[in-house]
Amino acid sequence: MNSMKRADFLARMYQKKKIQLVNPNENIKSAYLQRSEESLSSAKALLKIGNLKDSVALFYYSMYHCLLALMFRAGIKCENHTAAIIILKDIFGLDSRDIRKAKNDRVDKQYYVDFKITEEEVKETMLLAEDFIADLRDFIERLSEQDIKDYRKLFLALIDRKN
Repeated sequence: MNSMKRADFLARMYQKKKIQLVNPNENIKSAYLQRSEESLSSAKALLKIGNLKDSVALFYYSMYHCLLALMFRAGIKCENHTAAIIILKDIFGLDSRDIRKAKNDRVDKQYYVDFKITEEEVKETMLLAEDFIADLRDFIERLSEQDIKDYRKLFLALIDRKN
């Protein structure tokens, strides 16, 4: 999806109130970081007992919950997975390839019965998730109040450009 299509999509999500500016919230941020850790731990446990498909889903959710923590730290509420991933790239300027791959893998493994998955593939997803979460947690911790103001302005400029 090119940048104009992404901006159009975000504008539609904004109009439908699927993404909104809210007050930054440390409590919700912390709750999503906790959910991220719980999902990561559960995914590893499922991998260990051989439940590969559910493990893939939880590795993705561990990444997604960490992304939601970032968004609440900046005061952006998002109820759409695709929009959140676009915001990661277009607002925060961070690489979204790993979480997009994990999302696609989750969809394929959860909803389609003809997809096969190996333990090795799931272990690769685990490493992607661990690295993604570590990098994003570091980014969250380094955010200053000025950074948050700048990201919120960037968000509004992107949405206003389309309205």
